[in-house]
Amino acid sequence: QAQLVESGGGLVQAGGSLRLSCASSGISFSISDMSWYRQVPGKQRELVASITRGGSRNYADSVKGRFTISRDNAKNAVYLQMNSLKVEDTAVYFCYANNRFSYWGQGTQVTVSS
Repeated sequence: QAQLVESGGGLVQAGGSLRLSCASSGISFSISDMSWYRQVPGKQRELVASITRGGSRNYADSVKGRFTISRDNAKNAVYLQMNSLKVEDTAVYFCYANNRFSYWGQGTQVTVSS
């Protein structure tokens, strides 16, 4: 059964760092494009960062220079290193995998306090 499980969310002060992890199982991870999205109540889910199966990275303008996406195909995992966090980064963060099929994780809450 295909599954994406996020972890690493929590409460952090502005300026701090968090590292999100997404562990996958049951999907063809090495041929999947992987992404992190985030969503706040009442707003659409937005793309934060993506990494293709070839390793090309893309970031939302709001996180460029602060967030880094990476993947480990041997561990079937994708990560999001978040530095210099801002209050406006507060959201539920979701892992997303896309190959022939698409998969979403259940999300992990990130709360940045001022």
